Amino acid sequence: MEFPAYLATMPMHAITEIHGEPGLLARFRLEVEAFDAPARERLTAALDLAAALHRDDRRVREPYLNHLLRVAIRMMHHYQVRDVDVIVAGLLHDAVEDHPAELAGPDTDGDPTPAALAALAARFGPRVARLVGAVTNPAYDPGRDRHVQYREHVAASLDREPWARVIKVSDFTDNGVGVIHTVGPKVARSAAKYRPLVPVFRDLIARPDTPLSAPVKRHIFAQLDLAEERFSAILDQPN
Repeated sequence: MEFPAYLATMPMHAITEIHGEPGLLARFRLEVEAFDAPARERLTAALDLAAALHRDDRRVREPYLNHLLRVAIRMMHHYQVRDVDVIVAGLLHDAVEDHPAELAGPDTDGDPTPAALAALAARFGPRVARLVGAVTNPAYDPGRDRHVQYREHVAASLDREPWARVIKVSDFTDNGVGVIHTVGPKVARSAAKYRPLVPVFRDLIARPDTPLSAPVKRHIFAQLDLAEERFSAILDQPN
């Protein structure tokens, strides 16, 4: 499949709508050309594992891999991240949460999450596993509101892991700013889930230890503003 010469400048949801997964894969390969050969090999291995684990997963109208590609591309292109561990963790940020048993292997008893994180550590290093662990949702108390517990987990886990903030805000941008690319009842559910996180991310990204440049932080704040505008349009308009 041929892609336009301006693929490297296209918004990611435009690539998704026009060219689908092949276009996002092509854009990913354009971004990783900035890395040396060993880094490209690690990034390709992480992409291959993500594609295998999420091969049957869908996000409403698209393959789940599209979301993971956008999270990684956003970090490389918009956030200027060159830390390979962080991008690898971005590609695999849902692997332990969604496919722990597949990662852990058939001989694991009980909760497969620790074994799944250990498998990631063995393959990509303990730092990647730690970052993925920081953005992996725990088991929630069924007696409490899941959205409240989700916000508590995000605030607590990202407080300790500055680079995990970078992964999670890219994930949030794809889910929050990208909520208008969703259809059906999930639009309002997603907006209600993510809206309270906007001030949480503003605080986390503004912190001096968040390892992003001032221009990148301003870009993220603008994206958070846009997310809030879209949440308001979805949730605050009279019927």
